[in-house]
Amino acid sequence: MALELGPELADVALQAEEVSGPTLENEGAAALAVGLAALAAGYAERGIGAAAVGAIAEDDDMFVPGLIMTVLPETLVILALVVVFIVG
Repeated sequence: MALELGPELADVALQAEEVSGPTLENEGAAALAVGLAALAAGYAERGIGAAAVGAIAEDDDMFVPGLIMTVLPETLVILALVVVFIVG
C-alpha cells in the first residue's frame, strides 16, 4: 500500500497565495544564523574551557593546546559573520 499524497499536498501549497503569518526576511535570517552560531559556540566552549583549565592545572605544557581548543568554536561565529556579509 503506497501513500500518494504528493500531488494533493502540492495543490494545497500552490493554492495558498496569501501569507497568513509573519515572514522572515534576509536580514532576520542572517541575524538568526549568527545568534544560533554564537549560542552553539558558547555551549561548546563551556565544556572545552573547563577541561582545558583542568589540564593546564595538572601540566603547564597543555596551555597552547588548551588555548587552541578553546578558540576553535569561536570560528563558528566568525564564519557565520562572513556569511552575513556575503548574503547582505
